[in-house]
Amino acid sequence: MVSVPDSPLDASLAGALGGRTATALQKAFGLRTVGDLLTHFPRRYARRGELTALDQLPLGESVTIVAQVLDVRERTMRARRGSILEVRIGDGQGILTLTFFNQAWRAKDLVPGARGIFAGKVGDYRGLRQLAHPDYELFDASHEAVAGVGDQQAQKWAKQPIPIYPASASVASWQVQKSVEVLLDGLPPIDDAVPASVRAELDLMPVSEAYERIHRPETDRDHLTARDTLRFDEAFVLQSALLQQRALVRRSAATPRRAAPDGLLSGFDAALPFERTGDQRLVGDEITRDLEAEVPMNRLVQGEVGSGKTLVALRAMLAVAESGGQSALLAPTEVLAAQHLRSITATLGPDLAARLRPTLLTGQMTVAQRKKALLSIVSGQAHIVVGTHALISETVEFFDLGLVVVDEQHRFGVDQREALRKKGATPPHVLVLTATPIPRTVAMTVFGDLDVSTIAELPTGRQAIESFVVPLADHPTWGGRIWQRSAEEVAKGRQVFVVCPAIDAVTAEPGDPPDGDVASDDDAPDADAAEAPAPERASVEGVMARVPTIPVLQGLRIEPLHGRMSSDEKDDVMRRFAAGDVDVLVATTVIEVGVDVPNASTMVVLDADRFGVSQLHQLRGRVGRGGHPGLCLLVTHAAAETVARERVDAVAATLDGFELAQVDLELRREGDVLGNLQSGGRSSLRLLRVARDGDLIGLAREHAADVLEADPRLVDHPALAAAIARRLDDRGREAMGKN
Repeated sequence: MVSVPDSPLDASLAGALGGRTATALQKAFGLRTVGDLLTHFPRRYARRGELTALDQLPLGESVTIVAQVLDVRERTMRARRGSILEVRIGDGQGILTLTFFNQAWRAKDLVPGARGIFAGKVGDYRGLRQLAHPDYELFDASHEAVAGVGDQQAQKWAKQPIPIYPASASVASWQVQKSVEVLLDGLPPIDDAVPASVRAELDLMPVSEAYERIHRPETDRDHLTARDTLRFDEAFVLQSALLQQRALVRRSAATPRRAAPDGLLSGFDAALPFERTGDQRLVGDEITRDLEAEVPMNRLVQGEVGSGKTLVALRAMLAVAESGGQSALLAPTEVLAAQHLRSITATLGPDLAARLRPTLLTGQMTVAQRKKALLSIVSGQAHIVVGTHALISETVEFFDLGLVVVDEQHRFGVDQREALRKKGATPPHVLVLTATPIPRTVAMTVFGDLDVSTIAELPTGRQAIESFVVPLADHPTWGGRIWQRSAEEVAKGRQVFVVCPAIDAVTAEPGDPPDGDVASDDDAPDADAAEAPAPERASVEGVMARVPTIPVLQGLRIEPLHGRMSSDEKDDVMRRFAAGDVDVLVATTVIEVGVDVPNASTMVVLDADRFGVSQLHQLRGRVGRGGHPGLCLLVTHAAAETVARERVDAVAATLDGFELAQVDLELRREGDVLGNLQSGGRSSLRLLRVARDGDLIGLAREHAADVLEADPRLVDHPALAAAIARRLDDRGREAMGKN
């Protein structure tokens, strides 16, 4: 990698602003460098001449508003010594009260008619909205006075957009603004990461000018055009980093794995009792070409629940086994690992299973079981190894690891996947599976260094699934019907899943939190949260305790399943459920992926609003896998027209996982695109939004590919190399290389 030059963006905030201000910004927002602060962009723009709809401010929300002082009064407190200063501000329609305790001196500033920016948390006092001890900054009185008589400069000042920044309780928006202005006043020229030829072709402004205009616009056009430039700049740097990493991986040498014409794979295909779908054949051919190459395969296979991803992966394992190599399948839970082993063994048949010795390795095996498994793995007798995080242990050694298969990659940290990949003497081929469909723009942005294959076609025989929302907030009495409907299915000889978000009233499934909305700087706090305490979340232990009190469930065979149970206990319950010896399984999301019980026809998800769209879609996919139509009941206390309810309604409205993936993206945003976080949390993107900017990302990728094709090491583009290094620190680069 070419050495990168120093940039003004890398300078510390302490040196530019002083230690006190820098510390405050770091504590509030995690900002450490000049570049960090300059990319802490305004969330919106206000004007000095505008007023805010005060009567529409939601209670409990922290707001930054533009308003005018109506009147001021001071009164003595009744219960204690001191006074209260009450300042009413208005917008011509609504009124908001500012309340200050023992600060009568503020009346000198807050005179009737004064306008300014006010920031605080909206509260309620006797039915009236108020801000207690708000921060504020008043507009310059001299400009206010002359603006009304037509002074051109004053009119310009009145119309100039005011940047409103993401703020905190300790650092107000205008304090961020003043700090940014100090930086801009002393900022040297910044070299552009986007080459001049690309900027000219796309009519983009220089990045220094873009920073100036987005933070200190004189007109709306200023900050809008600046945002376009900076959004492309971000996409270009991101795609350059991903493409550079892709090229780096492909420079590694891998052992080609070719299936013999009349070998294991062809015999396996001939013995299949069904025809592979067109998509399965197409993706299988892509994987075959990858395995036969001398560079490591790095492919993501996405497909609906039940589309045949495991079959595609098993065929790849057979191709690797023909050259004496081993395959390791990393599963997120012990339940799923055991299920995979049983499924693979059954699919291979007795003869192939005896030759390939599928072996299980999990953390809760006995010492004797573990020693036996480790010996099979290190000797090469086990050509197929299925396991959980236990596969990553330092004590696990492979004879010839040729293929790593990661099931449900979003459930693993990149460090865990890389630890497994390093167990190969030469870089093994990597196949990543996900049943969570990914929109094209997400795949392009998050997995830009992987080849992406899609299995959209479902095998014949899959049954339809009906999905219904059970809105207990609207219809509390419908709760009883959930259990009645479940009992009706059992009476027909079928089985039922009941899924809860927690093991007990206070504990979620360890390592398996429900994914929900993602807060970000651009999102207002959830105004849907009611002031009344939320209902206690459903739990496995809570449901099991209620079972004896529910008449329609009397006599049914009902068992719990959750992560606190031992491996043997979980395996025993799943075996009995699969064999039909359990009627109702009350579980956490340990059954979210991979569990295959064809006789299970009904999925009841309690507190469905506590799960993300993709999780609900995954859970629903556990039913309708046999000869019976599936039924999914999404039970929720979320009120109508809330974001939480919107998630649940979206899942009930369609079975199309790709459509739901787009809904999920729009509701949740894209999480941390570069770095160790896979999803959720604050997005690492500044201006770019993959749900909205797909075309822009594609355009940036085309231009980045052209630049890297001509200059792979970026010797002639040091500013781009510096931008990549700044945007993607060593840990982030390492993380991205493991995707």
